[in-house]
Amino acid sequence: MNLIPKKYYLDGFFDNFLTVADESKLKCDIYEKDGNYHIELDVPGFEKKDISIECDKGYLTITAVKNTESGDEDPSKNYIRRERSYGKYQREFYLGDVDYEQVVAEFKDGVLNIMVPKKEEVITKKQIEIQ
Repeated sequence: MNLIPKKYYLDGFFDNFLTVADESKLKCDIYEKDGNYHIELDVPGFEKKDISIECDKGYLTITAVKNTESGDEDPSKNYIRRERSYGKYQREFYLGDVDYEQVVAEFKDGVLNIMVPKKEEVITKKQIEIQ
């Protein structure tokens, strides 16, 4: 099982670590510990209700959506500069064959921690003795 971003497979997987991350993406660290894969994803400025996690056909998709409504704006504010953006951010990782029921996610202080238990690989290769 590999935790590889969908658009990076094998060769491109390691090249991605050497490039500067796109500012519009949710930045993450992925590591293996105690027989589990761990994903730590930065989602500053979002609340738990703004984030969804979906597992489907071997992929783990994390989506964070934050919308601003024109009715929420304070008319007494005269903005000089506005840099905080709103919108939809998404990351997708290929997990392969995992037990989705065992995936655990926790959100605290703007960081989403996801633990994915590694599934024992079944050996499918066998040497056949010729009679």
